[in-house]
Amino acid sequence: MQGVYLTWMISALALGVILLPVFKPRWMELKLTTFVDFFRRYWIHILILFMIYNAKDGLDEVDRILMASTGLDMTPWIYAIEGDLVLHVQKFFEAKWLTVTLTHFYVAGFMFICYVSVFYFAYFDDRWMADRVTLTIAWVYILAVPFYLFFNVRVTGAYIPEMDTLAYSLNPEISDWFRRIDPFTNCMPSLHIGIPYAVWLCMKRFDHDERWALYRKIVFAYVLVTVFTIIYLGIHWILDIAGGMIVASIAVNLADKTSKPIWSILDERTINSRLVTLLTNPRKAYNNVTGKISKSAKNFASPTSRETGIMAVFVLIIVASVITWDLTHQSLPAQGVEAPEGAAGADGWLATIDNTTDDGYLLKLYDLSDLSDDGIEVIQPTLSADSQYELTGDKLMMANATVIYVVDIAQPGEVLYQKSINDVDHAELCFTGSEYVLMTLSNGELSAERLTGGLIDLGISNQNIVYVKCEGSDFAFLVDAQRDKVFISNLEVTGSLSYTVNASASEEDEQALDDWGTPTDLDNLTITDLVFDRSHMLVTVNVTSVDRIVLIDRITGEQLLLGNGKYSSYDPSIRDGVIAWVMKDFLDPSNPIEEYYDGEIMYMYLSDNFTHVLTADQIDQWGPIVLEDHLIYLEESNDGVVIKVHSWTPELKSYSNIVLQVASVVGIIIVFIYINQKQSEAKPALVNQEEE
Repeated sequence: MQGVYLTWMISALALGVILLPVFKPRWMELKLTTFVDFFRRYWIHILILFMIYNAKDGLDEVDRILMASTGLDMTPWIYAIEGDLVLHVQKFFEAKWLTVTLTHFYVAGFMFICYVSVFYFAYFDDRWMADRVTLTIAWVYILAVPFYLFFNVRVTGAYIPEMDTLAYSLNPEISDWFRRIDPFTNCMPSLHIGIPYAVWLCMKRFDHDERWALYRKIVFAYVLVTVFTIIYLGIHWILDIAGGMIVASIAVNLADKTSKPIWSILDERTINSRLVTLLTNPRKAYNNVTGKISKSAKNFASPTSRETGIMAVFVLIIVASVITWDLTHQSLPAQGVEAPEGAAGADGWLATIDNTTDDGYLLKLYDLSDLSDDGIEVIQPTLSADSQYELTGDKLMMANATVIYVVDIAQPGEVLYQKSINDVDHAELCFTGSEYVLMTLSNGELSAERLTGGLIDLGISNQNIVYVKCEGSDFAFLVDAQRDKVFISNLEVTGSLSYTVNASASEEDEQALDDWGTPTDLDNLTITDLVFDRSHMLVTVNVTSVDRIVLIDRITGEQLLLGNGKYSSYDPSIRDGVIAWVMKDFLDPSNPIEEYYDGEIMYMYLSDNFTHVLTADQIDQWGPIVLEDHLIYLEESNDGVVIKVHSWTPELKSYSNIVLQVASVVGIIIVFIYINQKQSEAKPALVNQEEE
């Protein structure tokens, strides 16, 4: 992943240096010493660009969490306006050579424009242009942040049927790089248009002596080629281009208005002397700072529309920050759990087995509507880390090596059903809609009995069964002699259906694993886990080097490999058209990097087939459980394992409501004052104009 990135970066920087003689003003000279000197003269400009670049990773992480927490997706609105227009462009021009060329142009060209534009102005000491272009690029990013966080638009190739993300899927290495740095939901506005167009507008507006005329023409040509590139490669919509141009024009105006106050403070020619004053005469520096603060305070004590506008922006930032914080912290830890070993869930309820320090292994129930509660104690057998427990409907089943308990959630202190067992490998509690059925697997034989009494004839050959899972009245099982097949039957009918699982990945991914020295063995695959609902099934398959999850449509038999075939996926869960799983993304076994060792929680709505990354960090998460209103998972922390409960419905905390209510009242007052001030300040200017 780093190899292709470094190639693009070095190519962009090298091209910028090579083209120095082409774009330099006629009266300027090229000197080797200038390469060192311009860093000293423009180090703050370079630092601003560096900060923008590094802020993107954090912004993308917040965006992923917001998208996962809120489901904010404006893509259907964009598609309703544009339809398949960009698809027609891609299909008309599609060619392998064009895809390869434009993919490299898309990345390396953008790096060239972002880095080289400021570099040229700084190298040739055009401070007038360097100041404004640097601020313009910064303002473009700042203006794009609200769109990226709250106006999510997906890439065209991931949304329009039959359209491909040609750049993202050129080869596995490039695909991984794009997936790592891009959440694929930041289309509006297009910064690939916004930044170069802003640079072009800056030169058009501020290059008074036309010293940058040639470079301005090249940048404009770059913008035109980029317009075609981002449409052809299946990345942006046409409206994204318009959005980028609008943001660019606003950014140029803001850069013009803010250039004087910002660079009066950050100008490298004067800031060094202020730093020296701070070190040699701190009292004088203190007096200077307090004097400026006092002057600003006096301005705000008798504010004009300028100060009132600043206060309005400040209130808006507070509101946006509070909302963003809450929406990115929807996953809350369950209280009263010391050292959870695992969890089970049913709608509205959570069961955890906790390795307590005093009482051994203890199972508790939690009402998910009140996570602050310490849990409900349940009558239970002696439990261990290997004990089984399961929530089905309003019943909790627990089993150790000798006994099975079934407890009603409404009466957790009483045993509803109890059965002595011996050599039971697995137990499942099924709810058919009218009655509860206990299924047990022992020495390859599967049996079922009603909690009210009476065995059930399963109507299958129940020999050599190695795994069973039930959902409603359906149950799935695996047979020892046919490890690549899943059988599904029903408690109320005889016979079974079978699905042969295809766990093969793309040819490129299989080749990548082979190149890493960890080839797959598809002929000897082993199914290790499965979950299902009435329409779909998720099957975890071990293919020697990695675990893969295959999504099977129970009605059509169609199969889809979830995630990326090069990386292990496991712990699947499914409920009402929502699926979740864990993937160790980007973990190359031939070159393991510590930041990719952890598992990340992924989820998908089957209706839109778009993978959301719920966690994008360096913390290990596992064991997701999809419920009607929540997603439960386990997470490693500094204090051990914690259970996190993520709500599908975004909720604001009580403190947030108070802050937002106060901000709403204060905001209305400030806006009212601002409007009146603007009108009052405009009146004298209008009178003077009429007198003239």
